[in-house]
Amino acid sequence: MSNKLLEIKNISIQFGGLKAVDNFFMDLERGELSGLIGPNGAGKTTVFNLLTGVYSPQSGSILLEDHPIHQLKTYEIARLGIARTFQNIRLFKELSALDNILLGQHHLTHYGMVQAVLQTPAFKLEEEKKRDASIELLKIFKLEGKQDTPAGSLPYGEQRKLEILRALATKPKLLLLDEPAAGMNNSETTGLMEIISMIREKFKLTILLIEHDMKFVMKICEKIHVLDHGVKIAEGIPSYIQNHQEVIKAYLGTDEELRA
Repeated sequence: MSNKLLEIKNISIQFGGLKAVDNFFMDLERGELSGLIGPNGAGKTTVFNLLTGVYSPQSGSILLEDHPIHQLKTYEIARLGIARTFQNIRLFKELSALDNILLGQHHLTHYGMVQAVLQTPAFKLEEEKKRDASIELLKIFKLEGKQDTPAGSLPYGEQRKLEILRALATKPKLLLLDEPAAGMNNSETTGLMEIISMIREKFKLTILLIEHDMKFVMKICEKIHVLDHGVKIAEGIPSYIQNHQEVIKAYLGTDEELRA
């Protein structure tokens, strides 16, 4: 079996007269932790939307484990093993932290409607296993004591963490993190870097993240892909990206942010 998990072949999408992503290509190896960076409006989140079926590319293809997924629905792609978080937090804020994670396991359900209505032993056993698994996930971020707290009542940083846990609950092969450190202070960001590295090892994940905190990206990512106006302008290890003149130019003509 090839070690390549994801292969993006020259995908493009246009909205009106604006080409949001133009012939974008990228490969991800199993277990890789990579970053996707670029100025605001570069097309980064659009790439995530293409990978998860929110949009379909107008040209090009996306292969997950050699199987084309670029024409599939979002729920079909989730079942195949791609999960994501969002730039703007999208939790069910009235539901508890625990219930948000349980919802992430919905597509893993094996019982049917009749078993659920009758609450058969098989139904109860599966629900108990899901609950136990969800509590174990909460322990990763030390949130088990807040399992009954409404998600919307959690501090901002903990809501960010809860969204990552809900994505993990789907049991993904590829985890897409859209600005996971947004709104976090330095201490929280350092802790998040450690946790992302830990969950990659624990869950045998491939991770692709979008992030504007260059210190975060340069410290945690093994490879970085750079977009500018929908076009990929560079890829490579952090030290190469830091010194890439076209990348420096894209970041307002200064390398201060890249070297933060």
